Amino acid sequence: MADRVTTADDFNKALRHARFQEIFSTFRWHNPDLLSFYEVTKLIKPEAEYYKGMQTIPVNKIIGSESRYHDFSSAFYPKNVHLKNRWESIDAARLDDVILPPISVYKLGEWYFVRDGNHRVSVARTKGIEFIDAEVVELTSKIPLEEGITLNEIKKRVVNYERQRFIEQFNPTYLPMERIVFTAPGSYPEMVNHINVHKYYVNQTLPDEMTFEEGAKSWFKNVYLPIADAIDKEHLLMEFPGQTEADLYMWLVRRWDEMKRINALATENDAAKAIKKEQKKPLIHRWVKYIQSKLNRN
Repeated sequence: MADRVTTADDFNKALRHARFQEIFSTFRWHNPDLLSFYEVTKLIKPEAEYYKGMQTIPVNKIIGSESRYHDFSSAFYPKNVHLKNRWESIDAARLDDVILPPISVYKLGEWYFVRDGNHRVSVARTKGIEFIDAEVVELTSKIPLEEGITLNEIKKRVVNYERQRFIEQFNPTYLPMERIVFTAPGSYPEMVNHINVHKYYVNQTLPDEMTFEEGAKSWFKNVYLPIADAIDKEHLLMEFPGQTEADLYMWLVRRWDEMKRINALATENDAAKAIKKEQKKPLIHRWVKYIQSKLNRN
């Protein structure tokens, strides 16, 4: 039987490694946390799912967890004392050569997220075990991942992918794309919806249906630009550091729609004034928060 002193010592060493990793990551500005599977998939929206069965996978390719991402560091060291009993029992089974059931994982690209078996992965990673048996479900996505990537970096990749998809699909040389730049995932598909809705209503007054290009030109002139003028008039870009004109366009459209449900005569300028008024925190506070977010590892 495994020595309890040995397993306790193993756990305490692993716990210290987690704390050291947190400190070193702070100085090196690396992300010390595991990725949340749900946060990642909410951003990248996998296209398909396939059951791949039992496989032997590299332990160092596991970068996230479905539900225990708060409990382990990015190197899968345990971060909390409450993990001690379960962790030590897994370690004891390893020392006694007990064959444990395979873990369960999701695979995205070449990387894995633990569904079940987080403690087993932690013990394996801590003790330098290179491979582990796993039941694998693979998800497909066009967004590449890598070890140490943060949710903010994933969000940027999603936005860049959506922008490229829009450009490839519509070849929008007729729009000033250097001006229309979003930072939030989902904004480019939403913009296409705005253009199509505008096109639909304009078509009600025309003998022939306009093309998407014609609809996009009309949308930019008659919808986007008046809202951009309202944004400029209220100096909202200064009020909301880190946001682009296109971001604020999307925000203002949503606020304007809410206002029109109460007052059909509400204008885009009313919406811009309302957004500015609703911001209770001082401008300096928002700039400080923006600078902090640029430095944030997550």
